[in-house]
Amino acid sequence: MDTVGLQSRRIVSAMRPTGQLHLGNYHGVLKHWIKLQHKHDCFFFVADWHALTTHYDDSQVIEESVWEMVIDWIATGIEPSAATLFLQSKIPEHAELHLLLSMITPVSWLERVPSYKEQQEKLKQKDLSTYGFLGYPLLQSADVLIYNAGQVPVGEDQVAHVELTRDIARRFNHIYGREKGFEEKAVEAVTKMGKKNAKMYTDLRHAYQQQGDAEALATARALLESQQNLALGDTERLFAYLEGDGKIIIPEPQVLLTPMAKIPGLDGQKMSKSYGNTISLRDSDKTIAEKINKMSTVPLSLHPAESNEPSMCPVCQLYALYARHDQEQEAEVACGTTGNRCWERKDALIELIRAELKPIRERAEELSEYPEDVRRIVDEGNEAAREVARDTLDEVRSAMGLGYK
Repeated sequence: MDTVGLQSRRIVSAMRPTGQLHLGNYHGVLKHWIKLQHKHDCFFFVADWHALTTHYDDSQVIEESVWEMVIDWIATGIEPSAATLFLQSKIPEHAELHLLLSMITPVSWLERVPSYKEQQEKLKQKDLSTYGFLGYPLLQSADVLIYNAGQVPVGEDQVAHVELTRDIARRFNHIYGREKGFEEKAVEAVTKMGKKNAKMYTDLRHAYQQQGDAEALATARALLESQQNLALGDTERLFAYLEGDGKIIIPEPQVLLTPMAKIPGLDGQKMSKSYGNTISLRDSDKTIAEKINKMSTVPLSLHPAESNEPSMCPVCQLYALYARHDQEQEAEVACGTTGNRCWERKDALIELIRAELKPIRERAEELSEYPEDVRRIVDEGNEAAREVARDTLDEVRSAMGLGYK
């Protein structure tokens, strides 16, 4: 069932604190967050429990990274007054919902998530044969569902995780959404719409259920979204009544694809701390120059392991991210050709990256001088997030027969 009409303003997204943030995080995630924060009700959190799934034997890096990550968020333009910033481990409701959802989630659903085997293959040096690693997509689902998120901003490689979340929400609603007297309550809710709207809703419902009219279903949903005098419970009930289901306890979130493509790292692979190929947001001018000057200018098509990648070398790929359109086209034509001088782009790329990171680095240094202010921001975010999470968990407990006191 599509309930994004009710929940579309709620955005939930997170980052794992496993080291310094880098250009891949900035261009791939943070720039998108900065735009979303003024248009949606955004919940951005530090996923420290998720970090343990791969760094359980090196938890010190998590502790060191948590506050530095929040500082970097604010330094890049995330505004605490516009978004809720919090720590995952300070909201125990995430863990309880994860536990409750594990009771209905087939193991095969977790094993089929593409990143499960891919990450085990790429991170062979780590022992990832743990329940925590197998179950982290379910914890991700709990992270999203606990806030009734309407949309989840992800890259294409994370779409499968959102689809799993939708499957889990749908299964939960199917099992536990059959509230006692549902149809009677739904019929009563229809009358609250007013005579004209009630007739329209009823006619559209019949057109969909009896004739399979998809357009009637879409019109009926739009009609419900426009109703101002219905309580949220009645509205959710009527959305479910359209398709003959039970009450929607947990809405299904939608995918919100991030616009930025893969950010190339120093070795041409996707920029990632796991691969040790990053340019950090707080790297000094000297460090930036050293890293860029060491980058290969061999076109990626000549690397057998990367034969499915564009022919541009890592330097030209990164340069194209910063350069003007005409320079980008020039880079694409020149890169990989006989007598190419890709190395000449390194100096220009160094200056472009320095110019972008200088104000971020300076702002981060300023924030680091007032750690108590950063912790206060997060404490306030924890409190706001937990208030929403408690309400959702109360509904889930009640639906599962655990609402007794």
